[in-house]
Amino acid sequence: MDGSDPLVLWATLAILLVLSAFFSGSETGMMALNRYRLRHQRKKSAGARRAAKLLAQPDRLIGLILIGNNAVNILAAIIANMLAILYVGEAAAPWVATASLTIMVLVFSEVTPKTIAAQNPEWFAFKASHILKPLLQLLSPLVWMVNKLTNGVVLLLGFDPNKDRDDGLDSEELKSLVDLSGHKLSTSHQGMLKGILDLENVTVEDIMIPRNEVQGLDLEDSIDSLTTAMLDSEYSRQPIYEGDINNIVGIYHGRKANQLFRSGDISHDAIRYFAEDPYFIPETTSLTNQLLNFKNAKTRFAIVVDEYGEVQGLVTLEDILEEIVGDFTTNTADNEDEVIAQGDGSYLIDGAATIREINKATGWDLPTKGPKTLNGIVFEQLESIPDGNVSFIVADYRFETEEINGTLVKKVRVSSMKKPRQTDG
Repeated sequence: MDGSDPLVLWATLAILLVLSAFFSGSETGMMALNRYRLRHQRKKSAGARRAAKLLAQPDRLIGLILIGNNAVNILAAIIANMLAILYVGEAAAPWVATASLTIMVLVFSEVTPKTIAAQNPEWFAFKASHILKPLLQLLSPLVWMVNKLTNGVVLLLGFDPNKDRDDGLDSEELKSLVDLSGHKLSTSHQGMLKGILDLENVTVEDIMIPRNEVQGLDLEDSIDSLTTAMLDSEYSRQPIYEGDINNIVGIYHGRKANQLFRSGDISHDAIRYFAEDPYFIPETTSLTNQLLNFKNAKTRFAIVVDEYGEVQGLVTLEDILEEIVGDFTTNTADNEDEVIAQGDGSYLIDGAATIREINKATGWDLPTKGPKTLNGIVFEQLESIPDGNVSFIVADYRFETEEINGTLVKKVRVSSMKKPRQTDG
């Protein structure tokens, strides 16, 4: 031991520290790889394919890395002790070697390579796979034995060593992933992706045109009134009913207007003859299912009913598509007047505005579970029609009625009571 060449020992220690850094960085780089990006890169990168094969059996990969890392660290400890004996003697050697090697391993073989690998996982992992793959084949018997022993310990601790990693994401996690990819996606594309993911959480009741806003054709009206209603309507389809909206007998489509008027006999029977069959759906249907239902039924217009068969409103394919891509029309007076920003930070909102429309226009998070319109929130909170203007608070938002007309609250001033986020600087 006294005849050992210090230069050889120092060179050996340096090589062992480099090997330790390689194994430490490989572990971090492999585990930090983005599994979804890796699946995409396998098509064009040999390094990605090698890394994917290694990660297919993570217990073997981790076993190999830890065997290598521990082996070189133990050897490094022996060499460091030999060097310490040469310089400070046997009595102080263990303390000096331990302190010195701890600092060197932490700085050069742990923190530095792991930081680099965490910041550049693909670069580190793909290059490391060149060495790890043949090394795994070479040390396969040893890795197998170690894995058998560790799997037994895992079982004793009550865990399943053969449990597969679940890389699946639910809709909320996918939306978070879309947000994290914001620098690579345009704002409009982000909105469309999140809109698609939101469809399963939204029902037709949330977006339907409510019953009191439905424009239809009442067969009990005169022919002149019906003709005027058909010619002046801004909608391509209208429900046809007899006396009461709950008694819908068909759907008038604007494309049948030419046939109807050319017939020369515009009568109630003729209107009924050219009507399409009504398509009824329950109000609890999710938008995801309804989108498929529209496709299967080869239609784009549905009457929404509740559990008792009472008509609640109507929904169209366009309404669902607007949940994904945004409003097709942005200059209609109705949309402009529903939510009006005020100078004091509050909003003057039409009572018929839906909660989802308000949240979209203001960026708020008013609760969507329960009443679907602002009018509904007011009545739910007050439990009666107020005689005069009143104010109340719901979920950190202050509501003040501004205009009440009979059984409807026409205008409400709403303001957020949440404190704005403070930013550094």
